This record gives sequence, C-alpha cells and structure tokens, in this order.
Amino acid sequence: MEKLVGMIRRAIDEYNMVEEGEKIAVGVSGGKDSLVLLKALERLSRYHPKKFTVCGITLDMGYGSDYSPIQRMCDELGIEYVIKKTNFKEIIFDIRHEKNPCSLCAKMRRGALNDAAIENGCRKIALGHHNDDVLETFFLSLLYEGRIHCFAPVTYLSRMDVWQIRPMIYVRERDIRGVVRREDIPVVHNPCPANGLTKRQDMKELIARLEKQTTPGLRKRLFTAIRSGVADWGI
Repeated sequence: MEKLVGMIRRAIDEYNMVEEGEKIAVGVSGGKDSLVLLKALERLSRYHPKKFTVCGITLDMGYGSDYSPIQRMCDELGIEYVIKKTNFKEIIFDIRHEKNPCSLCAKMRRGALNDAAIENGCRKIALGHHNDDVLETFFLSLLYEGRIHCFAPVTYLSRMDVWQIRPMIYVRERDIRGVVRREDIPVVHNPCPANGLTKRQDMKELIARLEKQTTPGLRKRLFTAIRSGVADWGI
C-alpha cells in the first residue's frame, strides 16, 4: 500500500492535483480501482503537506447492489460516504435497449457524479483511472477514432466549474489487485451486462499480446510516448 500511495503522491505533486483545504470527491463504483484510490487518498491526506479531506460518492445504477461493506470501510476510516440513487440501468437497458451501452452510460454517470460532488461541497473529483487505462484509452482513440488522444491527468470542466483528477496514472492494475488482497478491500461485484464485453477489454488483450511478442518494457515506452506526444497532458 505504501508503494502505491507513493506513486499517487508523485502524480498529485507533479500535476498539482491538490490545493490546501480542499474536499475531494472520489467516484466510487464499488470496483477495485476506485476503492483502492479512496483508501490511498485517505492515507495520504494524513501527512501530505497540503491538507485535504476526501469523501466517497457512489452512483447506485439500479442493479440492487449492496454497498454496505463499503459503508463499513468508510466508517472505520472516518470517510464521508454518499450513495446517490439513479435509474440508469432502467433507461439504458430496459427502455432504450442500447446495443452499445458504454458511451451513454459513461456520459450519464459523469453528469450525475459532477452534480453529486457539487451537492456535497466538492469542486474536485478523483477518478480511479490507472496506468493500464491510459494505454487502453490511447489505443481506443487511435484505432476507433483515428486520432492521437487520451484523457489528461487533470481536466477542468468549465461548464460545471469542476476539476477531474486522476491520481493513479502511474499505478499498474496488477499493483491495485495486490493491494485489494493485502488490505482486504470490500470490492462490490459489477452486475452490468456489458462488463468484460467491451472494446476496452479488447485493447487490454491487444496490449498484453504486443507486450508478450515484443521486447520487455513496451508499456513503459508507450506511456512515455503518450506523455510526450498528447497535447493536453500538460508536460
């Protein structure tokens, strides 16, 4: 956990993600990435030079998921935890019968999370995207949109006056899995019918094949290329 917190602090300090006295909302889906981020930020907040607090916000999509284990974890850590109910599952799958639901779902979740953060006194939202997500998003943009693009470590949404930060850009997914096991973090199963059947999963498998077929260090070289080549990364 300390190694992971150190990588998060590196990203926070390099990209000036945190300001003194801020309350930061962490978008908590219930998956491993967001839960590890929530716990790691709480630990970092204890000793980081810039004092900040965190709260967790979960959007209940309407699948009947049980978030009580996350509530217990937050209670033990003294973290404020908010669950906002939505009818997204009904809209996306029962009413619209979306064949490609991920884009619409992501758009709806972003808007609802921004609203929930503002309602709870937060103008900064931490998202659980990690290093593997960076590479996968880059390939998705390249192969399916025909452009060189990736989400930035820090994004300002002027219409909402909200900042999005991604403190885990240096953290590998395998490190997150290790922390989940060692810290006994209560991951909530994702019941979405599209889970694991997405283009992102295809990119994950593509990168794994490329890494196996080429020399070691492919992921590091790709990440370096993204940092130096994508315009809005702010390097």
